Amino acid sequence: MYNELTEVDIKKMQEEIDYRMKVVRPKCIEDLKTARSFGDLSENYEYKAAKQELRRCDSRLRYLRRMIATAKVIESDTREGVAGLFDRVTIEYVEDGDTETITLMTTLREDAVNGIISKESPLGKAVMGRRVGETATVRVDGENSYTIKVLKIEKGQDDESLPISAF
Repeated sequence: MYNELTEVDIKKMQEEIDYRMKVVRPKCIEDLKTARSFGDLSENYEYKAAKQELRRCDSRLRYLRRMIATAKVIESDTREGVAGLFDRVTIEYVEDGDTETITLMTTLREDAVNGIISKESPLGKAVMGRRVGETATVRVDGENSYTIKVLKIEKGQDDESLPISAF
């Protein structure tokens, strides 16, 4: 399986890899060496913490490299009047009349708390490709669903301001 990412996503991941390899990992290794010099490793909390931090850094590096290796580069869908990647879409929850404005983004840079929704999420899938006035059913799981209506679409572009998710 591949990950659908933009060129910006890949660039941001590569920047993080470079930073971790040049700054974070060498510091973790130095911290580990320093903690090892404190003596008895069986009761050395600093050593255990430094070792754990190095493993966390290496795990993140493996994750980022795997994401890049399995990436399928996608472009923004810029068809006029149709909700696509990077667009701000105002939706109405039909059952209760509440409205919300969301921005459609790749999974790597989603932030649902701030209204930045992955195009792969149930809501994102329901909104992608819709036009103003269209309704869609959002399937949360096999039993639960709700209906939304697209009220407004503002075309957007990837401004590179959103950070990538940290796991």
